[in-house]
Formats: sequence, structure tokens, C-alpha cells
Amino acid sequence: MTVETNLKVTEQDVRSFSASKSEPEEFTNLRVQALAAAEVLPLPKPDKTKITSWNFTEFPVHSTESSTYSSLTELPEEVKSLVDLEQKNLYIQHNNTPAYASLSDDLKAKGVILTDIFTAIRDHADLVGKYFMKDAVKAEEHKLTALHAALLNGGVFLYVPKNVVVEEPVQVIFIHDDENASLFNHALVVADTSSQVTYVETYISTVPHANGLANIVSEVIAEDNAQVTYGAVDVLAEGFTTYVNRRGVAKRDSRIEWALGMMNDSDTISENTTFLIGDNSVGDTKTVVVGRGSQKQNFTTKVIHWGKNSDGQILKHGVMKDSASAIFNGIGKIEHGATKANAEQESRVLMLSPKARGDANPILLIDEDDVTAGHAASVGRVDPLQLFYLMSRGISKQEAERLVIHGFLAPVVRVLPIEGVKKQLTEVIERKVR
Repeated sequence: MTVETNLKVTEQDVRSFSASKSEPEEFTNLRVQALAAAEVLPLPKPDKTKITSWNFTEFPVHSTESSTYSSLTELPEEVKSLVDLEQKNLYIQHNNTPAYASLSDDLKAKGVILTDIFTAIRDHADLVGKYFMKDAVKAEEHKLTALHAALLNGGVFLYVPKNVVVEEPVQVIFIHDDENASLFNHALVVADTSSQVTYVETYISTVPHANGLANIVSEVIAEDNAQVTYGAVDVLAEGFTTYVNRRGVAKRDSRIEWALGMMNDSDTISENTTFLIGDNSVGDTKTVVVGRGSQKQNFTTKVIHWGKNSDGQILKHGVMKDSASAIFNGIGKIEHGATKANAEQESRVLMLSPKARGDANPILLIDEDDVTAGHAASVGRVDPLQLFYLMSRGISKQEAERLVIHGFLAPVVRVLPIEGVKKQLTEVIERKVR
């Protein structure tokens, strides 16, 4: 069944925006087709969360112009603390404006590309066209992916050529400080054969409230024998309706690792999927979430195995307080033919308040015999024995609870490779559970 939606953005609006970015005709046509599809495609149906009354289509303006930065010293203090001022490999977007980009001469000489998505679409059309919404995410999947393709207004492109190992992390920061701005951002990360890279992105709102939408898609492509570590910390303001879709495609002997800190104050639908299409491919996902106030959130993590001897790991830890609620869906799917595959998952939720709600749903879908799989899930309060042990050593109850929560969320915090981002996530957790 399809439900028509009357969007305020017209085909002419989309064409005009595309022309203003000097996009090739092929990309303009992709936008126009996606806009038409968004009118009739249904919303996604996240398990146990009804989103038909959520606002995914109305927003004040499609794109805003914001200031750029000629030096990192010009950054707002909240952002400056995230970066090492000597950081060479860095991209910053200010609301919808590409604001700062830097890449070391060594990486440029090796053919690494780090640029805003619009420059990539213009200057690297063949490379972007090969991967953009082709294998990981498709525009026609549902209304939100179609809207994303039609209204794309920001994002980043990172390409690592064959046999290139990027030793230092590549850092990307999306600054939101205009309450009317909407974020239709697309991150495309491609690691070519036998390459390695660590990519760390941060979404940070420096205003307390938002009137816009966040429709964010990331695609990670790991070609044969490539390794990608993808870290993210999302701290978007209350008022957004947030849809986040991060997916990866892992080919033969490749590895994709995710470390995701989901700290938004907005209602959020999040999907993180890794397609293990190559033999001996690995997908490892670690996610931590803190919900507070009256937030409603749904987090679906999937690892889908096609490759023989593929290995998929899912670890999700969530903390809910006040009257916040969250659904944690974990899906390990082993397709027929994926012999010797291994699918493991663990989902655990701590509830700090009587009205807080958390639901952990581990699911295994197995279409092959010669495999291994397992899952674990728990939902409950802070362990009183842990509190008792700490308090017996002279620690107050409040401090003991804080230590237990930090230990519970440590799996993601400790693997983030950039100290400023690690510190930020720790501070956000501290603020949200206080």
C-alpha cells in the first residue's frame, strides 16, 4: 500500500538547488526521480515503534548559508575541544556549508580524496557514481531514503586508493548552530583493495533546540582485503526528527568496524547494517545509547552474511532515564551458502527511572546448517550488588551509580581513536545521566 504525501519542495526547487551546485545532469535526474518516489513510497517500519505520526517531511528551509573557517582557531569553543589543532586530515561542515577542509600532502600524493559531497559529485563523478546509493543504500527503498536522495544538502566523500594505509584518523565534524537548518547529509567512505582507514565523525548541536529535520545516510564500501574503522558520536538537539542510516558493504577478506555513540536529544530512528558479501569478511558493531526526557528512539542493527566464513558481531548497550523509551533490535542473518559463518550479538539496557522503558530484541535468522550463532539480551536496573560493593568502599550511591554506568558504556568510549572525541562522548554521557 502506498500513501501519497504532498511535499512542500517541488521538482523545480530540486532542479534549482542541483544547478546551484553545478551537479551533472545524471545526479539532477536522480534527485528528481527520488522526489517523485518520495511522494508515494511508504515510511520504513521499524519493529515495535510506530512512526506514522512523526514529522519527516516538514521543515523551515532546505538549505542555509553559514560562515566558513580559515583557521581552526576560529572554531566555536565546543568544537575546538574536539580537534587537535595540528590535525592534518579534517573536514568541517557548518550547518549546510562546507566550512573547512585539510588533507596532508602525503595523502594527497597517494591519491586519497577528502572533500565535501558536492565537489566530489562534480569533480569525481565517475568514482562517486560507482558507489553512491548503489549497493549499501538505495534511494527507492522507502520514503526516507528517497527524500534523502532528493534533498541531499551536505556531506563528505572519502576515498582511499588501493594499497594505501592511512595511519592517522580522518576526522569529520558537522556543526549545527542554526535552529532552522535541516541536515540531509551523506557520507560516502570508500576503501579500495588492500587499503586501511579510520574515519571518525561528530554531529554536534551548539543550540538547545532545532526546528528542522535530520535525514543522515552513510555508506561504507570496503573492497577486497580493505579495513575501515568508522567511529561516530551524534549529539543533535531536541526538536529534530532524526533518521540515521549507516550501512557498510564488506567484500572478500575485508573488515568494517563500527563504534557509534548515539547521544541525540531528539526522537531518533537509527539503522546500522553491515553486508558481509565476501568470504572471510568481518563486521563488528559496537553501539552505546543514552536516552532522557520523553525521547522515543529505535535502534536496529543488522549483520547479513553472504560470504563463507564471515564473522558478525553486535554489541549494544543503552541507558534510559526519566520517561525515555527505546527499542533495540539486533538481527544476525545468515543466508544460504554462507557456510562456517558466525553471528553473535549482545543487547543490554539499563533503566535509571521508574518510567523509563527499554526493549532488547535479539533475532537470529539462519538459512544455512554449517554455522555458529548466539545471542544475549537483558533489560533491568543498575545491579544492587555492584552498587553495594562500591559503596562498601566508601563511595557515595550517586558516585557508585555513575561509575557503573560509565563502565557499562565503556565498550564504545574506549575504542574511539581521537582523544577529543572520546572526551566529548564521556562528558555527554556524564551530562545526560546526571
